[in-house]
Amino acid sequence: MISLSMMIAVACGGAIGATLRYLVSLYVGAGVFGFSGPLATLCVNIVGSCAMGMFACFVTGHGAVPEIWRGFFAVGLLGALTTFSSFALDAGTLWQRQGLLMAGGYVTLSVILSLFAFALGYWILRYSGGAA
Repeated sequence: MISLSMMIAVACGGAIGATLRYLVSLYVGAGVFGFSGPLATLCVNIVGSCAMGMFACFVTGHGAVPEIWRGFFAVGLLGALTTFSSFALDAGTLWQRQGLLMAGGYVTLSVILSLFAFALGYWILRYSGGAA
């Protein structure tokens, strides 16, 4: 069942995470690449994944973290800061529960198919006349 309080918690966390992501993009990487692209993304992916790992360990060890705070922090804040942290959590969970082969397959498919989908979307728009 959808909970209004959970949606508000996720939205509030998301607003904070998105704002942090924007600030990182303003201040990291511009001097190196001339635009705040790869270095800013790399930084938030690493920091967000580390924070997600710490949060997952805390929840595992303490279990008493209310669901609304899990939504605020894991889905909202870290999800908006970087979706890579959610990807890392999923891969880590697969590794723990189903082994390295399943986690490796998930990681490999995620990266390859996401890059393929990006290229396909770009190609479709570019060659359909949709791009200006």
